[in-house]
Amino acid sequence: MQGEAPCEERECAEEFLCAEVPVPTIFVMHASVGSGHRSAALAVAEAFEKLVQEGDARIPANTRIEVLDILDYGRVPLDGDKTASMFTGPTRPIYDITWRFTFTGRLLWGGGTSWAHVMFKKLTDYVEQRKPIAVVCTHITAANAVAGARMLTKQRFPIVCVPTDYEIEGLWPHKDADMFCVATEAMAETLRPRKVPETRMQITGIPVRGGLGEEFDTAAIREEMGLPQDKIVVLVMAGAHLPQPYVRFRATMDETMAYLKGLSGMHFVFLPGRDEEYALRLERQRQAMAIDNMTVMGYVDNMPALMAASDLAICKSGGLTVTECLCSRLPMVLLGRSYGQEKANTLMLTSLGVGMHVTTARELLGALRHLHANPSSLQAMLTNGEILRRPNAAADIANVALSLIGTVGEPKKHFIELYWGGKPAHTR
Repeated sequence: MQGEAPCEERECAEEFLCAEVPVPTIFVMHASVGSGHRSAALAVAEAFEKLVQEGDARIPANTRIEVLDILDYGRVPLDGDKTASMFTGPTRPIYDITWRFTFTGRLLWGGGTSWAHVMFKKLTDYVEQRKPIAVVCTHITAANAVAGARMLTKQRFPIVCVPTDYEIEGLWPHKDADMFCVATEAMAETLRPRKVPETRMQITGIPVRGGLGEEFDTAAIREEMGLPQDKIVVLVMAGAHLPQPYVRFRATMDETMAYLKGLSGMHFVFLPGRDEEYALRLERQRQAMAIDNMTVMGYVDNMPALMAASDLAICKSGGLTVTECLCSRLPMVLLGRSYGQEKANTLMLTSLGVGMHVTTARELLGALRHLHANPSSLQAMLTNGEILRRPNAAADIANVALSLIGTVGEPKKHFIELYWGGKPAHTR
């Protein structure tokens, strides 16, 4: 798989042959609520593709890897990006309460056909047609929908759940999943009171796409990108697929910008992503304030190399963002108030000394001044980050899924399953 073209975009040359003789198929499913779940799904799909190309004996040579967005199969059209933006404004505390307390105590969600019946009949029909040999899900909606579809079609493919943050939301189908691939032992501790057997848990890490974690010639990269060799290079990761979650982040950076030139031992690289308007505003601010230790880059094609050549990231605490930094051995300053899964990520990273958390421009400036005067603190965060660093997670998850093929019995059909669990390992 090359670039951004997922496998599901390839069409069969002979459609009627595909209909009569189903090609062996693996689904990698996500929900387009933000970009992280899709990015993780693409990483796993790439790992499967690599195994096919290498001729792995566990997977047929003609296996088709399909990356599916569960929102494309809903009864009611839903714009995932708009839904994600709802969690970034005044409703953030409401979302935080929902994420932290929905089926995370003693009363737990097991799974069932309810989601498939009510919302995702189109997916059930597609599962019936394609008959996948395995399914990997990076979002709870996808996992619940395909678990129901498996019951309704009486198929025996394994379902592998891959949470893309550093805690596990309560709406994963705990009884209907065949494996949870989680990032940390703390997440396994969350699953145990939910009565997930040890045999259905693997600590793999969160999957990221190829290139992150590889070794690079950092001096050559800095020279190529026009970055100084003798300064602490700080990436300001202020751009993403959705601009709305970054409104407060960017406002805080605006307040801090006038003080950056006082940190002469650092060089700040602002990454606005594809937001050309924001990039232009940043460049105007840089010139107006005569900040000579600042660079504004447009969309970067080779992010793994840039991250490998940097020393620190200022970023939000999204699951995929922080995992990419961990795989790139890049210490973090997590900027902004965090809610829901981002709050869990922040607590995990700061408790292990992997990153620093700040919420205001004053706090950010204080953290930067500390790191500027004490660069050994960066090395400490780097060392602590090794406990979470798993750059081969995508390949490990693909291997786990393949090992389950042929081991799943016919699922028992139920509309809804609620059950009583043990005392939660982590009080929320």
